[in-house]
Amino acid sequence: MARASGVGVISSELAQEVGIAGPLLRGSGIDFDLRRAAPYSSYQDFQFDVPVQTAGDCFARYRVRMQEYRQSIRIVRQILDGLPDGPISSRPGLKSVAQIRIPKGEAYARVEGPRGEVGCYLVADGSAKPYRMKWRGASFSNLAVLPHIIPGHKVADVVAIMGSVDPVFGEVDR
Repeated sequence: MARASGVGVISSELAQEVGIAGPLLRGSGIDFDLRRAAPYSSYQDFQFDVPVQTAGDCFARYRVRMQEYRQSIRIVRQILDGLPDGPISSRPGLKSVAQIRIPKGEAYARVEGPRGEVGCYLVADGSAKPYRMKWRGASFSNLAVLPHIIPGHKVADVVAIMGSVDPVFGEVDR
């Protein structure tokens, strides 16, 4: 706690200004989770809490993640309890890829990933392959906060700050 409390503070104002997402956003006191704000799949059928911490520091981001693990277990238990008896098929009625046509137009879909919003922008011309597709990973947006929170800290604190931001650099370099 001594090495993480008060280190790398992201205020709620800075969080919104920079556009961070996921545990970083919730660790800064912003109560937002796509699974509740814009339910998809069947999240509206499950009871879960969205962990929020207000300190905005490395320790707050750690606490949000630990609470999210518990909520994930809670959701999985509800799913398992709701499964019907009988055989389970992982691919009922799956069509071959050659039979799927993407309707002409454009669309953006987003889900709550472990680091925040993961989105896919798609432009289609009506064929089986999209004309254009762009993925949005949360790591790229979350890294934008670093120039605001690193200055003034010790080099040893940068390790904790980077760990609490939790970037996946393969996701950043698209």
